[in-house]
Amino acid sequence: MRIPAFFFFVTVAPLAAGPDGAALYQQHCAMCHGQEGLGMPGVFPPLAKADFLVKEREKALTGPMEGLSGKITVNGQEYNGAMPPAFLDDEQLSAVFNHVFTSWGNVVKQTSAEEITAVRAKSKFPTLSALKQSMVGEKLPDPPAGWKLTVGGELSFSPSRLALHPDGRQVVVLSTRGDIWLWEPGATELAPLFRNETYIDPNLGDQLVMGMTVDTKGRLYIASNQCNKKASPVRNEMTIFRTEPWTSAKGWAAPKPWFKVQAPFGIGPYNHGLSHLAQGPDGFLYVNSGARTDSGEAGTQPNYATTGEDPITAVIWRMDPEAEKPEIGILASGLRNNYGFCWDDDGHMIATENGPDAHAPEELNLIEKGRHYGFPYQFSDWKEKAYPHTAEVPQGLEITLPFRNKGPHGGSGLSSFDPHSCPSGIVWLGKDWPAPFSGSFLTARFGNLLKLEGGDVGFDVLQLHVDFNDRSFTSKQILSPLGRPVDILKLPGHRLLIAEYNRATTLAAGMGTPGRLLLLEPEK
Repeated sequence: MRIPAFFFFVTVAPLAAGPDGAALYQQHCAMCHGQEGLGMPGVFPPLAKADFLVKEREKALTGPMEGLSGKITVNGQEYNGAMPPAFLDDEQLSAVFNHVFTSWGNVVKQTSAEEITAVRAKSKFPTLSALKQSMVGEKLPDPPAGWKLTVGGELSFSPSRLALHPDGRQVVVLSTRGDIWLWEPGATELAPLFRNETYIDPNLGDQLVMGMTVDTKGRLYIASNQCNKKASPVRNEMTIFRTEPWTSAKGWAAPKPWFKVQAPFGIGPYNHGLSHLAQGPDGFLYVNSGARTDSGEAGTQPNYATTGEDPITAVIWRMDPEAEKPEIGILASGLRNNYGFCWDDDGHMIATENGPDAHAPEELNLIEKGRHYGFPYQFSDWKEKAYPHTAEVPQGLEITLPFRNKGPHGGSGLSSFDPHSCPSGIVWLGKDWPAPFSGSFLTARFGNLLKLEGGDVGFDVLQLHVDFNDRSFTSKQILSPLGRPVDILKLPGHRLLIAEYNRATTLAAGMGTPGRLLLLEPEK
Protein backbone atom coordinates (compact mmCIF):
# COMPACT_ATOMS: atom_id res chain seq x y z
CA MET A 1 0.00 0.00 0.00
CA ARG A 2 1.21 3.49 -0.71
CA ILE A 3 2.15 6.01 1.88
CA PRO A 4 1.17 9.46 0.92
CA ALA A 5 0.90 9.81 -1.75
CA PHE A 6 -1.08 8.90 1.38
CA PHE A 7 0.09 12.40 2.20
CA PHE A 8 -1.58 14.72 -0.13
CA PHE A 9 -0.42 17.73 -2.07
CA VAL A 10 -1.53 20.89 -0.32
CA THR A 11 -1.88 24.30 -1.88
CA VAL A 12 -0.44 27.29 -0.06
CA ALA A 13 -3.75 29.04 0.44
CA PRO A 14 -3.91 32.83 0.42
CA LEU A 15 -5.74 34.66 3.14
CA ALA A 16 -9.41 34.58 2.20
CA ALA A 17 -12.84 35.05 3.70
CA GLY A 18 -13.79 31.38 3.35
CA PRO A 19 -12.20 27.93 3.16
CA ASP A 20 -10.13 27.04 0.10
CA GLY A 21 -12.00 24.12 -1.46
CA ALA A 22 -9.17 23.17 -3.82
CA ALA A 23 -6.66 22.98 -0.97
CA LEU A 24 -9.06 20.99 1.20
CA TYR A 25 -9.71 18.59 -1.67
CA GLN A 26 -5.99 17.98 -2.08
CA GLN A 27 -5.60 17.41 1.64
CA HIS A 28 -8.56 15.11 2.24
CA CYS A 29 -9.62 13.58 -1.08
CA ALA A 30 -6.81 13.53 -3.65
CA MET A 31 -4.97 10.50 -2.30
CA CYS A 32 -7.86 8.27 -3.46
CA HIS A 33 -9.74 10.25 -6.09
CA GLY A 34 -6.60 11.72 -7.66
CA GLN A 35 -5.27 15.16 -8.51
CA GLU A 36 -7.61 15.40 -11.48
CA GLY A 37 -10.58 13.56 -9.96
CA LEU A 38 -10.02 10.45 -12.09
CA GLY A 39 -10.02 7.94 -9.21
CA MET A 40 -8.82 4.39 -9.91
CA PRO A 41 -10.94 1.97 -11.96
CA GLY A 42 -12.57 -0.63 -9.77
CA VAL A 43 -11.07 0.77 -6.56
CA PHE A 44 -11.77 4.49 -6.12
CA PRO A 45 -14.63 6.04 -8.15
CA PRO A 46 -13.94 9.07 -10.34
CA LEU A 47 -15.30 12.49 -9.47
CA ALA A 48 -14.56 13.96 -12.89
CA LYS A 49 -17.76 13.97 -14.98
CA ALA A 50 -19.29 11.62 -12.39
CA ASP A 51 -23.02 11.03 -12.91
CA PHE A 52 -23.26 9.94 -9.26
CA LEU A 53 -22.87 13.57 -8.15
CA VAL A 54 -26.12 14.46 -9.93
CA LYS A 55 -28.15 11.26 -9.68
CA GLU A 56 -27.27 10.61 -6.03
CA ARG A 57 -26.63 14.16 -4.84
CA GLU A 58 -27.73 13.70 -1.22
CA LYS A 59 -25.85 10.41 -0.91
CA ALA A 60 -22.74 12.10 -2.29
CA LEU A 61 -23.10 14.99 0.16
CA THR A 62 -23.65 12.58 3.07
CA GLY A 63 -20.55 10.49 2.27
CA PRO A 64 -17.92 12.62 4.01
CA MET A 65 -20.29 13.27 6.94
CA GLU A 66 -20.73 9.65 8.01
CA GLY A 67 -18.63 7.59 5.60
CA LEU A 68 -19.84 5.62 2.61
CA SER A 69 -19.72 1.87 2.13
CA GLY A 70 -21.54 -0.71 0.05
CA LYS A 71 -22.15 -0.91 -3.67
CA ILE A 72 -22.49 2.24 -5.74
CA THR A 73 -22.46 2.75 -9.50
CA VAL A 74 -20.52 5.61 -11.06
CA ASN A 75 -20.52 6.16 -14.82
CA GLY A 76 -21.74 2.62 -15.35
CA GLN A 77 -19.04 0.92 -13.23
CA GLU A 78 -19.75 -0.71 -9.88
CA TYR A 79 -17.66 0.09 -6.80
CA ASN A 80 -17.86 -1.67 -3.45
CA GLY A 81 -15.32 -0.06 -1.18
CA ALA A 82 -15.39 2.13 1.89
CA MET A 83 -14.87 5.86 2.21
CA PRO A 84 -14.12 7.13 5.72
CA PRO A 85 -15.72 10.35 6.97
CA ALA A 86 -13.86 13.66 6.90
CA PHE A 87 -13.61 15.89 9.93
CA LEU A 88 -14.61 19.06 8.09
CA ASP A 89 -17.15 21.64 9.20
CA ASP A 90 -20.10 22.70 7.07
CA GLU A 91 -18.35 25.63 5.39
CA GLN A 92 -15.31 23.49 4.59
CA LEU A 93 -17.43 20.67 3.14
CA SER A 94 -19.36 23.17 1.06
CA ALA A 95 -16.09 24.56 -0.31
CA VAL A 96 -14.79 21.07 -1.18
CA PHE A 97 -17.98 20.06 -2.96
CA ASN A 98 -18.14 23.31 -4.90
CA HIS A 99 -14.56 22.75 -6.05
CA VAL A 100 -15.54 19.26 -7.26
CA PHE A 101 -18.84 20.44 -8.77
CA THR A 102 -17.06 23.03 -10.94
CA SER A 103 -13.88 21.12 -11.87
CA TRP A 104 -12.80 18.49 -14.45
CA GLY A 105 -15.79 19.00 -16.73
CA ASN A 106 -18.41 18.83 -13.96
CA VAL A 107 -21.42 21.11 -14.23
CA VAL A 108 -23.28 20.44 -10.98
CA LYS A 109 -25.48 22.78 -8.98
CA GLN A 110 -23.32 24.27 -6.26
CA THR A 111 -24.07 23.68 -2.61
CA SER A 112 -23.95 25.93 0.44
CA ALA A 113 -23.09 25.64 4.10
CA GLU A 114 -26.82 25.79 4.80
CA GLU A 115 -27.55 22.78 2.59
CA ILE A 116 -24.66 20.87 4.16
CA THR A 117 -26.03 21.65 7.64
CA ALA A 118 -29.47 20.39 6.64
CA VAL A 119 -28.13 17.19 5.10
CA ARG A 120 -25.85 16.54 8.08
CA ALA A 121 -28.79 16.94 10.48
CA LYS A 122 -30.45 13.91 8.83
CA SER A 123 -27.27 11.82 8.79
CA LYS A 124 -25.95 9.27 11.27
CA PHE A 125 -23.97 12.04 12.97
CA PRO A 126 -26.12 15.20 13.02
CA THR A 127 -23.18 17.42 14.02
CA LEU A 128 -19.44 17.42 13.45
CA SER A 129 -19.00 17.16 17.20
CA ALA A 130 -21.05 13.95 17.25
CA LEU A 131 -18.86 12.48 14.51
CA LYS A 132 -15.66 13.35 16.36
CA GLN A 133 -16.90 11.91 19.64
CA SER A 134 -17.82 8.64 17.95
CA MET A 135 -14.54 8.23 16.10
CA VAL A 136 -11.73 9.50 18.31
CA GLY A 137 -10.75 7.57 21.40
CA GLU A 138 -8.84 9.17 24.25
CA LYS A 139 -7.38 6.06 25.91
CA LEU A 140 -3.74 5.36 25.14
CA PRO A 141 -2.61 1.78 24.52
CA ASP A 142 -0.79 -0.04 27.30
CA PRO A 143 3.01 0.21 26.97
CA PRO A 144 5.45 -2.63 27.72
CA ALA A 145 6.13 -3.40 31.37
CA GLY A 146 8.49 -0.86 32.94
CA TRP A 147 7.57 1.87 30.46
CA LYS A 148 5.01 4.66 30.39
CA LEU A 149 3.24 6.29 27.46
CA THR A 150 1.97 9.86 27.68
CA VAL A 151 0.77 12.59 25.34
CA GLY A 152 3.73 14.84 24.68
CA GLY A 153 1.93 17.44 22.59
CA GLU A 154 -1.35 18.06 20.80
CA LEU A 155 -0.85 19.28 17.23
CA SER A 156 -2.97 21.52 15.02
CA PHE A 157 -1.71 19.77 11.86
CA SER A 158 -0.70 16.38 10.49
CA PRO A 159 3.04 15.71 10.95
CA SER A 160 5.23 13.89 8.45
CA ARG A 161 8.66 13.82 10.15
CA LEU A 162 10.53 14.29 13.41
CA ALA A 163 14.19 15.27 13.91
CA LEU A 164 16.33 15.98 16.95
CA HIS A 165 17.45 19.59 17.19
CA PRO A 166 21.23 20.18 17.39
CA ASP A 167 20.83 21.41 20.98
CA GLY A 168 19.96 17.81 21.90
CA ARG A 169 16.84 18.90 23.73
CA GLN A 170 14.25 20.23 21.32
CA VAL A 171 12.49 18.29 18.56
CA VAL A 172 11.86 19.64 15.06
CA VAL A 173 8.44 18.67 13.72
CA LEU A 174 7.57 18.88 10.01
CA SER A 175 4.03 19.20 8.69
CA THR A 176 2.92 17.79 5.34
CA ARG A 177 2.46 21.32 4.01
CA GLY A 178 6.03 22.28 4.92
CA ASP A 179 5.57 24.26 8.11
CA ILE A 180 8.37 23.56 10.60
CA TRP A 181 7.76 23.60 14.35
CA LEU A 182 9.75 23.18 17.56
CA TRP A 183 8.68 21.08 20.52
CA GLU A 184 10.45 20.80 23.84
CA PRO A 185 9.77 17.88 26.19
CA GLY A 186 7.53 19.10 28.96
CA ALA A 187 5.92 21.80 26.84
CA THR A 188 2.25 21.48 25.92
CA GLU A 189 2.42 23.64 22.81
CA LEU A 190 4.72 23.86 19.80
CA ALA A 191 6.48 27.00 18.64
CA PRO A 192 6.61 27.86 14.92
CA LEU A 193 10.12 27.84 13.44
CA PHE A 194 9.54 28.42 9.70
CA ARG A 195 6.28 28.78 7.81
CA ASN A 196 6.31 27.15 4.39
CA GLU A 197 5.98 30.47 2.59
CA THR A 198 9.34 31.58 4.01
CA TYR A 199 11.25 29.04 1.91
CA ILE A 200 8.92 27.28 -0.61
CA ASP A 201 7.96 29.03 -3.86
CA PRO A 202 4.17 28.57 -4.23
CA ASN A 203 4.38 29.43 -7.93
CA LEU A 204 5.92 26.02 -8.64
CA GLY A 205 2.68 24.28 -7.66
CA ASP A 206 0.94 22.32 -4.94
CA GLN A 207 3.33 20.85 -2.42
CA LEU A 208 4.02 17.70 -0.48
CA VAL A 209 6.79 17.91 2.13
CA MET A 210 7.82 14.52 3.44
CA GLY A 211 11.48 14.50 4.40
CA MET A 212 13.56 16.13 7.12
CA THR A 213 16.85 15.46 8.87
CA VAL A 214 19.66 17.24 10.72
CA ASP A 215 23.25 16.32 9.84
CA THR A 216 26.30 16.13 12.10
CA LYS A 217 27.17 19.76 11.33
CA GLY A 218 23.78 20.94 12.58
CA ARG A 219 22.31 21.68 9.14
CA LEU A 220 18.57 21.16 8.70
CA TYR A 221 17.43 19.48 5.45
CA ILE A 222 13.88 19.50 4.07
CA ALA A 223 12.72 17.42 1.06
CA SER A 224 9.85 18.94 -0.92
CA ASN A 225 7.76 17.93 -3.96
CA GLN A 226 5.64 20.32 -6.01
CA CYS A 227 3.17 19.50 -8.78
CA ASN A 228 4.01 21.84 -11.66
CA LYS A 229 0.94 21.82 -13.91
CA LYS A 230 2.37 24.63 -16.04
CA ALA A 231 4.88 22.16 -17.48
CA SER A 232 3.98 19.70 -20.24
CA PRO A 233 3.91 16.94 -19.29
CA VAL A 234 3.14 17.81 -15.67
CA ARG A 235 6.27 17.37 -13.61
CA ASN A 236 7.39 16.95 -10.02
CA GLU A 237 9.67 19.76 -8.88
CA MET A 238 11.85 18.04 -6.30
CA THR A 239 13.85 20.30 -4.01
CA ILE A 240 16.11 19.61 -1.05
CA PHE A 241 16.38 22.72 1.11
CA ARG A 242 19.17 23.23 3.62
CA THR A 243 20.10 25.69 6.35
CA GLU A 244 23.52 26.81 7.47
CA PRO A 245 24.92 25.02 10.55
CA TRP A 246 23.05 25.83 13.75
CA THR A 247 24.85 27.65 16.54
CA SER A 248 23.51 28.68 19.92
CA ALA A 249 24.45 32.26 19.10
CA LYS A 250 22.52 32.68 15.85
CA GLY A 251 20.25 29.66 15.46
CA TRP A 252 18.94 28.84 11.98
CA ALA A 253 17.92 31.15 9.17
CA ALA A 254 15.23 29.93 6.75
CA PRO A 255 16.41 27.01 4.59
CA LYS A 256 17.41 27.66 0.98
CA PRO A 257 17.39 25.36 -2.06
CA TRP A 258 20.45 23.09 -1.96
CA PHE A 259 19.52 20.69 -4.75
CA LYS A 260 16.82 20.78 -7.45
CA VAL A 261 15.73 18.21 -10.02
CA GLN A 262 12.59 17.38 -12.00
CA ALA A 263 10.84 14.16 -13.00
CA PRO A 264 7.45 13.42 -14.58
CA PHE A 265 4.71 13.79 -11.99
CA GLY A 266 3.02 10.59 -10.89
CA ILE A 267 -0.13 9.17 -12.38
CA GLY A 268 -3.31 8.84 -10.34
CA PRO A 269 -2.55 9.09 -6.60
CA TYR A 270 0.92 7.53 -6.88
CA ASN A 271 3.40 10.39 -6.86
CA HIS A 272 5.42 9.27 -3.83
CA GLY A 273 8.26 11.69 -4.61
CA LEU A 274 11.03 12.57 -2.20
CA SER A 275 10.43 11.55 1.38
CA HIS A 276 12.88 10.24 3.96
CA LEU A 277 16.43 11.52 3.94
CA ALA A 278 19.14 10.81 6.49
CA GLN A 279 22.90 11.02 6.91
CA GLY A 280 24.53 7.61 6.95
CA PRO A 281 27.48 6.37 9.03
CA ASP A 282 29.75 7.22 6.07
CA GLY A 283 28.71 10.89 6.17
CA PHE A 284 26.79 10.76 2.89
CA LEU A 285 23.17 11.83 2.55
CA TYR A 286 20.67 9.13 1.56
CA VAL A 287 17.33 10.11 0.02
CA ASN A 288 14.25 8.07 -0.82
CA SER A 289 12.88 8.93 -4.27
CA GLY A 290 9.65 6.94 -4.43
CA ALA A 291 7.80 5.58 -7.43
CA ARG A 292 5.55 7.71 -9.63
CA THR A 293 3.33 4.71 -10.42
CA ASP A 294 1.60 1.93 -8.51
CA SER A 295 3.34 -0.83 -10.45
CA GLY A 296 5.07 0.59 -13.51
CA GLU A 297 1.85 1.21 -15.47
CA ALA A 298 1.86 3.79 -18.27
CA GLY A 299 -1.23 5.72 -17.21
CA THR A 300 -3.76 7.54 -19.35
CA GLN A 301 -4.14 10.98 -17.76
CA PRO A 302 -4.02 13.84 -20.27
CA ASN A 303 -0.81 15.88 -20.05
CA TYR A 304 0.82 13.40 -17.67
CA ALA A 305 3.78 11.28 -18.80
CA THR A 306 2.94 7.73 -19.89
CA THR A 307 6.49 6.44 -19.55
CA GLY A 308 6.30 4.46 -16.32
CA GLU A 309 9.19 5.12 -13.94
CA ASP A 310 11.98 7.65 -14.41
CA PRO A 311 15.67 6.75 -13.87
CA ILE A 312 15.66 8.84 -10.66
CA THR A 313 12.42 7.43 -9.20
CA ALA A 314 11.84 4.18 -7.28
CA VAL A 315 15.43 4.35 -6.06
CA ILE A 316 17.52 5.52 -3.11
CA TRP A 317 19.90 8.37 -3.85
CA ARG A 318 23.36 8.79 -2.33
CA MET A 319 24.65 12.38 -2.23
CA ASP A 320 27.74 14.14 -0.90
CA PRO A 321 26.64 16.88 1.52
CA GLU A 322 29.98 18.66 1.08
CA ALA A 323 29.84 18.82 -2.72
CA GLU A 324 29.72 22.32 -4.19
CA LYS A 325 27.35 21.03 -6.86
CA PRO A 326 25.65 17.94 -5.41
CA GLU A 327 24.80 15.12 -7.80
CA ILE A 328 22.57 12.06 -7.58
CA GLY A 329 24.23 8.71 -7.13
CA ILE A 330 21.95 5.67 -7.21
CA LEU A 331 22.56 3.42 -4.22
CA ALA A 332 19.86 0.83 -4.94
CA SER A 333 16.85 0.47 -7.23
CA GLY A 334 13.59 -1.43 -7.64
CA LEU A 335 12.24 0.19 -4.48
CA ARG A 336 8.63 1.37 -4.69
CA ASN A 337 8.60 3.68 -1.67
CA ASN A 338 11.01 3.44 1.26
CA TYR A 339 9.27 5.75 3.70
CA GLY A 340 11.73 4.89 6.47
CA PHE A 341 15.29 3.63 6.77
CA CYS A 342 18.03 3.60 9.40
CA TRP A 343 21.31 1.89 10.29
CA ASP A 344 22.18 -0.47 13.13
CA ASP A 345 25.46 -0.38 15.05
CA ASP A 346 27.11 -2.66 12.49
CA GLY A 347 26.22 -0.38 9.58
CA HIS A 348 23.36 -2.44 8.16
CA MET A 349 20.89 -0.18 6.33
CA ILE A 350 17.33 -1.38 6.91
CA ALA A 351 14.36 0.11 5.04
CA THR A 352 10.59 -0.23 5.17
CA GLU A 353 8.89 -0.38 1.76
CA ASN A 354 5.25 0.25 0.86
CA GLY A 355 3.73 -2.22 -1.58
CA PRO A 356 1.12 -1.79 -4.33
CA ASP A 357 -2.66 -1.68 -4.22
CA ALA A 358 -2.54 -5.35 -5.20
CA HIS A 359 -2.52 -7.39 -2.02
CA ALA A 360 1.23 -7.98 -1.94
CA PRO A 361 3.11 -7.95 1.38
CA GLU A 362 4.87 -4.78 2.47
CA GLU A 363 8.64 -5.22 2.68
CA LEU A 364 11.57 -4.92 5.06
CA ASN A 365 14.82 -4.82 3.10
CA LEU A 366 18.55 -4.82 3.74
CA ILE A 367 19.71 -2.05 1.41
CA GLU A 368 23.04 -2.72 -0.29
CA LYS A 369 24.83 -0.89 -3.07
CA GLY A 370 23.87 -1.92 -6.58
CA ARG A 371 21.05 -4.24 -5.56
CA HIS A 372 17.65 -4.37 -7.28
CA TYR A 373 14.65 -5.11 -5.05
CA GLY A 374 12.08 -6.09 -7.65
CA PHE A 375 9.82 -3.12 -8.38
CA PRO A 376 7.93 -3.01 -10.71
CA TYR A 377 8.53 -6.61 -11.86
CA GLN A 378 8.11 -8.48 -8.60
CA PHE A 379 6.62 -7.71 -5.20
CA SER A 380 7.89 -9.40 -2.05
CA ASP A 381 8.67 -13.06 -2.88
CA TRP A 382 5.67 -13.43 -5.18
CA LYS A 383 6.17 -15.54 -8.27
CA GLU A 384 2.81 -14.59 -9.79
CA LYS A 385 2.24 -11.26 -11.51
CA ALA A 386 0.60 -8.58 -9.40
CA TYR A 387 -1.28 -7.15 -12.40
CA PRO A 388 -1.93 -8.17 -16.02
CA HIS A 389 0.35 -5.32 -17.13
CA THR A 390 3.24 -6.38 -14.86
CA ALA A 391 6.34 -6.74 -17.04
CA GLU A 392 8.58 -9.79 -16.99
CA VAL A 393 11.79 -9.60 -15.00
CA PRO A 394 14.48 -8.46 -17.46
CA GLN A 395 16.89 -11.20 -18.45
CA GLY A 396 19.94 -11.25 -16.22
CA LEU A 397 18.40 -9.06 -13.48
CA GLU A 398 18.88 -10.56 -10.03
CA ILE A 399 16.23 -9.52 -7.53
CA THR A 400 17.09 -9.22 -3.84
CA LEU A 401 14.27 -10.56 -1.66
CA PRO A 402 13.01 -8.95 1.55
CA PHE A 403 13.29 -10.44 5.03
CA ARG A 404 10.81 -13.14 6.08
CA ASN A 405 8.57 -12.44 9.07
CA LYS A 406 8.66 -15.24 11.65
CA GLY A 407 5.96 -13.55 13.71
CA PRO A 408 4.13 -13.67 15.91
CA HIS A 409 2.75 -10.32 14.71
CA GLY A 410 2.67 -8.04 11.68
CA GLY A 411 2.27 -10.72 9.02
CA SER A 412 3.83 -13.95 10.27
CA GLY A 413 5.03 -16.11 7.39
CA LEU A 414 5.12 -13.25 4.89
CA SER A 415 8.02 -11.43 3.31
CA SER A 416 7.61 -9.10 5.24
CA PHE A 417 4.43 -7.36 6.61
CA ASP A 418 0.65 -7.49 6.22
CA PRO A 419 -0.44 -6.10 2.84
CA HIS A 420 -1.56 -2.46 3.09
CA SER A 421 -0.24 -1.99 6.65
CA CYS A 422 2.03 0.86 5.46
CA PRO A 423 5.27 0.49 7.46
CA SER A 424 6.67 3.98 7.93
CA GLY A 425 9.35 5.40 10.25
CA ILE A 426 11.93 3.00 11.69
CA VAL A 427 14.64 3.36 14.37
CA TRP A 428 17.45 1.18 15.70
CA LEU A 429 17.83 0.79 19.48
CA GLY A 430 21.28 -0.36 20.54
CA LYS A 431 22.45 -2.70 23.26
CA ASP A 432 22.35 0.11 25.83
CA TRP A 433 18.57 0.41 25.68
CA PRO A 434 16.58 -1.00 28.61
CA ALA A 435 14.45 -4.14 28.23
CA PRO A 436 12.61 -5.08 26.17
CA PHE A 437 14.13 -2.89 23.44
CA SER A 438 17.85 -3.67 23.59
CA GLY A 439 19.29 -4.56 20.18
CA SER A 440 16.11 -4.24 18.13
CA PHE A 441 14.37 -2.11 15.53
CA LEU A 442 11.05 -0.36 16.07
CA THR A 443 8.85 0.49 13.11
CA ALA A 444 5.58 2.38 12.98
CA ARG A 445 2.80 1.17 10.67
CA PHE A 446 0.47 3.86 9.36
CA GLY A 447 -2.41 1.47 8.69
CA ASN A 448 -4.50 0.47 5.70
CA LEU A 449 -6.11 2.96 3.35
CA LEU A 450 -8.31 0.35 1.65
CA LYS A 451 -11.18 -1.62 3.17
CA LEU A 452 -9.90 -5.15 3.85
CA GLU A 453 -11.98 -8.30 4.26
CA GLY A 454 -9.96 -9.39 7.27
CA GLY A 455 -10.20 -6.04 9.03
CA ASP A 456 -7.70 -3.27 9.64
CA VAL A 457 -3.94 -3.82 9.75
CA GLY A 458 -1.23 -1.54 11.08
CA PHE A 459 -2.11 1.41 13.32
CA ASP A 460 0.68 0.16 15.58
CA VAL A 461 4.37 -0.02 16.46
CA LEU A 462 6.24 -3.29 15.97
CA GLN A 463 9.50 -4.45 17.55
CA LEU A 464 11.76 -6.36 15.16
CA HIS A 465 14.71 -8.64 15.92
CA VAL A 466 16.55 -9.22 12.66
CA ASP A 467 18.63 -12.31 11.82
CA PHE A 468 20.90 -11.23 8.97
CA ASN A 469 22.26 -14.72 8.38
CA ASP A 470 18.79 -16.22 7.98
CA ARG A 471 17.37 -13.09 6.31
CA SER A 472 14.41 -13.16 8.68
CA PHE A 473 13.05 -11.34 11.70
CA THR A 474 10.69 -11.83 14.59
CA SER A 475 7.99 -9.21 15.06
CA LYS A 476 6.11 -8.23 18.21
CA GLN A 477 3.38 -5.61 18.47
CA ILE A 478 4.24 -3.28 21.35
CA LEU A 479 1.75 -0.41 20.94
CA SER A 480 -1.74 -0.70 19.44
CA PRO A 481 -3.98 0.93 18.41
CA LEU A 482 -2.38 4.23 17.50
CA GLY A 483 -3.61 7.13 15.37
CA ARG A 484 -1.81 6.35 12.12
CA PRO A 485 1.77 6.54 13.49
CA VAL A 486 4.10 7.93 10.84
CA ASP A 487 7.50 8.47 12.46
CA ILE A 488 9.57 7.52 15.51
CA LEU A 489 12.47 9.49 16.98
CA LYS A 490 15.07 8.54 19.59
CA LEU A 491 15.53 11.11 22.36
CA PRO A 492 18.23 11.35 25.03
CA GLY A 493 17.54 9.34 28.17
CA HIS A 494 16.29 6.25 26.30
CA ARG A 495 13.05 7.97 25.37
CA LEU A 496 11.07 7.65 22.16
CA LEU A 497 8.79 10.16 20.48
CA ILE A 498 6.05 8.85 18.18
CA ALA A 499 4.27 11.11 15.70
CA GLU A 500 0.61 10.25 15.12
CA TYR A 501 -0.54 11.59 11.76
CA ASN A 502 -4.07 11.96 13.08
CA ARG A 503 -6.27 10.57 15.83
CA ALA A 504 -7.92 7.81 13.81
CA THR A 505 -7.09 4.32 15.07
CA THR A 506 -9.22 2.61 12.38
CA LEU A 507 -9.93 3.12 8.69
CA ALA A 508 -13.54 3.99 9.51
CA ALA A 509 -12.44 6.89 11.73
CA GLY A 510 -11.36 8.93 8.72
CA MET A 511 -8.46 11.28 8.08
CA GLY A 512 -9.60 14.71 9.20
CA THR A 513 -8.25 15.05 12.74
CA PRO A 514 -4.86 16.63 13.51
CA GLY A 515 -2.00 14.61 14.91
CA ARG A 516 -0.20 14.49 18.23
CA LEU A 517 3.11 13.48 19.79
CA LEU A 518 3.36 10.50 22.15
CA LEU A 519 6.28 10.06 24.55
CA LEU A 520 7.40 6.54 25.50
CA GLU A 521 9.92 6.47 28.35
CA PRO A 522 11.13 4.21 31.16
CA GLU A 523 9.22 4.40 34.41
CA LYS A 524 11.24 5.98 37.17
